Amino acid sequence: MRGTLMLIWILIVCLSQVAVQCQYYSKSLPYHPKPVKVTNLHFFFHETLGSENPTSVVIAQANIPSKHNNSSVPFATLYALDAPLKIGPEHDSEVIGNGQGLVVLAGTNTTDAVMYVDFAFTNGKFKGSSLSIFSRNPIQEIEREVAVSGGRGQFRMATGFALLKAYLINATNVIVEYNVTVIHY
Repeated sequence: MRGTLMLIWILIVCLSQVAVQCQYYSKSLPYHPKPVKVTNLHFFFHETLGSENPTSVVIAQANIPSKHNNSSVPFATLYALDAPLKIGPEHDSEVIGNGQGLVVLAGTNTTDAVMYVDFAFTNGKFKGSSLSIFSRNPIQEIEREVAVSGGRGQFRMATGFALLKAYLINATNVIVEYNVTVIHY
């Protein structure tokens, strides 16, 4: 017992003599950015609603009556998306990726949405890269602009904008044309 206490005492003394240095940050270094690149992308987002295999699904909806909401889709509806990105508007166009994210209808008087969608490219030059869009989206307008807020892979630290144009809207399909300008390193 006395040997154990002596060993513990020696360990405590040794550990108290060890200088421990830890910081929550590292030494600041100068930043030498790579040259800025500007990339223009053009693709079509193919969304399928209310069919056997939907790519957009209502996951939550507010349970409040609204006398002033004349929209077919009520205020405070949350959608989950997982829709293909294609090089053309035709259904048999080549798939180059998919868009996954959330859209909430946030306008009480008009149908304005707030969207977070990540466009992941699975084929072509940008395979393995993605762009993130987090922006207000006035979906009743035929042409609109949303903000590119980030990316990964070849689009790391991306900013920019996307011009959206409704190509086709019917009861079961929505096809939106995207012209995206990406500024990245």
